[in-house]
Amino acid sequence: MTQQVLDRVAGYERRFNTLFEEYFDTLSAGVDAPSFSRFTPECVQLLRELSLRGGKRMRVVLLHEAARLVTAEPVEGLDAAALSIELLQTHGLVHDDLIDDSPTRRGGPSTCYAYRERFPGHPQTALGLTVLAGDLALALSLRVLLDAQLPAAVRQAMVEVQTRAAADTFVGQIIDLERDFTATAGEEILHCVADYKSARYSILAPMQLGLLAAGERPDLFMQELRDYARLVGICGQMRDDYLDLFGDAAIMGKPTGTDIRDGKHSYTVSALLSAVSDTERVAVRAALGDRSCTPETVAAVREIGENRGVTVRMQADMRRYAEQASAVAAGWRSRWREEAVTFFEHLPLWSVERAM
Repeated sequence: MTQQVLDRVAGYERRFNTLFEEYFDTLSAGVDAPSFSRFTPECVQLLRELSLRGGKRMRVVLLHEAARLVTAEPVEGLDAAALSIELLQTHGLVHDDLIDDSPTRRGGPSTCYAYRERFPGHPQTALGLTVLAGDLALALSLRVLLDAQLPAAVRQAMVEVQTRAAADTFVGQIIDLERDFTATAGEEILHCVADYKSARYSILAPMQLGLLAAGERPDLFMQELRDYARLVGICGQMRDDYLDLFGDAAIMGKPTGTDIRDGKHSYTVSALLSAVSDTERVAVRAALGDRSCTPETVAAVREIGENRGVTVRMQADMRRYAEQASAVAAGWRSRWREEAVTFFEHLPLWSVERAM
């Protein structure tokens, strides 16, 4: 990434964070709830805190850069689309943390743990309010599009994109949980989970929304967009799984080995189980799903992976999928603007390099 591109990306993030804060200011003042309700404004406040605590806003970046494929001029509708994308992400974080029983998110308490602290003697109330908080974020992500000052046809198309992305993500969550009940998750299952759970709402949907806002018809190029999103999604999930075991905890700001302790059959775990000896496989399986697994045990599993060439193999796989995604984007040059095509061409390679 050139400095010019990095500056542009940082600009998207700064502008959106201001927009998101203003959105929640308006929402907090005008949410339609009975005057006696205390739980409703508390729910909105928790969604606000989670939403504004950070994140790279890469979905917002993809949205804006997709519009730049068509034009460098300002485009109406990008603000509403960006809010919709990140509200859907907030929904996903709330429910992800509930499913994973995660106490923290983005340097603060997860919504489910915040509600547990709020209602220590009423676990079902805490559970119910967590689910409803996530549901509210999903509904708001669609409402912000329905309220956007855009032509009706564009509004409808954007809502269809986000509705489909949300449904695909729910299926992705289901098959992600199902995956961990298999003895060994094969490559196609892992790719399918990455596609449904992440790529379709994090990459494909923002690109579709950006193109729609800029007056383009993404349905005319859907197979290319799907191919690109799937390949980038696979790279991204591989990178996350790789860093979970082989990353630097100090740099990441969180401990390694989470997938091992949670018993997740991730790309890394699958690669480990296929590369180790019978004796080493017993050690890996003993650690898999052990919530009390010590840092020393995680370090031992990491060493096994390094000695068996798992790091080298995963790095090569990530680069191969990144190069395939880059080649798909390169094919857009005859149709769309060179500068934006170059961004999408370089993005997967840059993403992979962050893991190496």
